[in-house]
Amino acid sequence: MTIADEELAGQRACDDVRAPATRLRQVAGRMLAKGRGRAGCALLALIFLLAFAGPYLTPWTYTARDFTAFLAPPSAEHWWGTLQTGADVYAVTLRGMRRSLVVGLLAAVVGTALAAVVGAFAGYFGGWTDRSLTWLTDLLLVLPAFLVLAIMSPLFAGGQWPVFVLVLALFLWMVTSKVVRSMTVSLREREFVQAARFMGVPPTTIIFRHVLPNMSSLLVVDATLNVSAAILTETSLSYFGFGIQAPDVSLGGLIADGARTAVYAPWTFWFCAGLLILTVLAVNLVGDALRDALDPTSHRGGRAG
Repeated sequence: MTIADEELAGQRACDDVRAPATRLRQVAGRMLAKGRGRAGCALLALIFLLAFAGPYLTPWTYTARDFTAFLAPPSAEHWWGTLQTGADVYAVTLRGMRRSLVVGLLAAVVGTALAAVVGAFAGYFGGWTDRSLTWLTDLLLVLPAFLVLAIMSPLFAGGQWPVFVLVLALFLWMVTSKVVRSMTVSLREREFVQAARFMGVPPTTIIFRHVLPNMSSLLVVDATLNVSAAILTETSLSYFGFGIQAPDVSLGGLIADGARTAVYAPWTFWFCAGLLILTVLAVNLVGDALRDALDPTSHRGGRAG
C-alpha cells in the first residue's frame, strides 16, 4: 500500500466515523416528523418534568406523615389524597416514579452497553473469544431471570438500589449482543476496518472507534426499548416485594400497596398505575417512531402518523 493509498484509506475511515453522527441527525428528524414520535417525546418530557420538578411544588415529602388524615381523599392540602399511613400520595408517587425512571434508564444503558461490547468483541476476534462469550450469552439466556432476581432480593435492601440496577442489566443484553456480533462479523471485512488494521490501529480502538459507531442507530433503538422493559420488570419485582426495598419506594411497591385499598380508596392505586401506563406508553411511542425512522423500506416513513 502506497502513502497515497494509506492517506485515502485513513480519510475514508474518518468519513465512516463521522457518518453515524449525520445518520443520527437524519433519524431524529424523521422520528420527530411523525405524530407519535412528537407525542412520545412530549409525553416523556412531561413525565420527567413531573417526576423531578413536581416534588418541589408541595410541602409534603415522601417520608412525611399526616396523622390527622388517614386514607383522606384528594383535597387542597393533599392533592392526590393520602395513604393509610398518612403519607401524601402525590409526594410518594412522584418519588416512586423517579426511582423507577432512574432504574429503567440506567439498566437500559448498562444492558445496551454490555451487549455492544460483548457482541463486538465476539464478532471481531472470533475463535476462543467468540466461543467463550457466546457460551456465556447462551447460559444467561436459559437462566430464569425473575427467579434469580427474586433470590438476590436481600441484596437490594438498605438503599442498595444500584446493585439492583446492575443485576437487572445483566438480563437485558443477550439477544442484542447476538445481533451486534453478526453485524461485527460483516463490518470487520469492510475497507475502513481493514485499512485501520493495516495501519497498526489496536483492535480495541478499531472496535470502539470504527465498528460500534456504525451500529449507533441499532443501539439507540435497543436502549430506548429496554427502558420500558426494565421499568416493567422492576415494577413486577417490586410488586411481589423483590425489587426496590424499603425505606425507598417505587411504582411497583406503591401499586402493590394500593391494590389492597383500591376499591374504597382508588386514589391510592390509580395515580401510580396511571403514571406507569403513561410512562411505558411514552417510551414505546418513542421506540416505535425510532424503529420506523431507521427502516428505509417503511411505507409510513413519509407520513406524519
